[in-house]
Amino acid sequence: MLSLLALAIAPGAAITLYIYSRDKYDREPLKPLLISFLLGMVATAPAILIQTSLKPVLFLQFPDFTVWYYFLLSFIVVAVSEEGSKYVMLRFYAYRNKAFNEPFDGIIYSVMISMGFATLENIGYVLNYGFKTGIIRMFLSVPLHGAFAVLMGYHVGLAKFDPARAIQHIVKGLLLAMFFHGAFDFFLMLQNSEQVKQHVSNGLLIGGALTAWGIAIRMSVKSIRLHESHSKQNFHKNNETLSEV
Repeated sequence: MLSLLALAIAPGAAITLYIYSRDKYDREPLKPLLISFLLGMVATAPAILIQTSLKPVLFLQFPDFTVWYYFLLSFIVVAVSEEGSKYVMLRFYAYRNKAFNEPFDGIIYSVMISMGFATLENIGYVLNYGFKTGIIRMFLSVPLHGAFAVLMGYHVGLAKFDPARAIQHIVKGLLLAMFFHGAFDFFLMLQNSEQVKQHVSNGLLIGGALTAWGIAIRMSVKSIRLHESHSKQNFHKNNETLSEV
């Protein structure tokens, strides 16, 4: 039991520490980071409520579990509810916090919220389905939640300091997070469709999920580097200004 719990917590903790270590130039105070992590856990509640309410409705419309059923389930029911719930916590807590004072902070707080969400979700999966599930999710699902958070947080960070185009930035970040979340789940869920399995092998479906995973991870790494570079420039610029005073 304890070993499974440790396995469930480890990936989220590792990603949290990694992101915190990248915040080198204007490090965030621990209190809002911890609150953001806990709010990520809270965000699982509305996501679960939305999913449990919409799944029966979706089933009534597509009782034969067609491709459309899995498409709507993955992109609308799951991706929108989960990324939307995380965004609400980011927008109405971290975004307003005075510690959010540079674009990179969008990534920091978004990842903290997402890791709170992913960690609590992961505990449920690992305790219910065991060690093998924990290992798979350690390398796939939890890092991908981190990638979704980076993509969303990158654009929320831009929005904070570009008020004239804030809505565009936020919508773009949300759509990217939802798209990659939905795409990854969609390919995996299609393995349950007898209709699809008659024409497409599980290997191709897994390949589709891994492609979505790879692109999202690569984009998130690039986003971290871009905001990190901006943070570095601001740090040196501020130091130069202080030295001139």
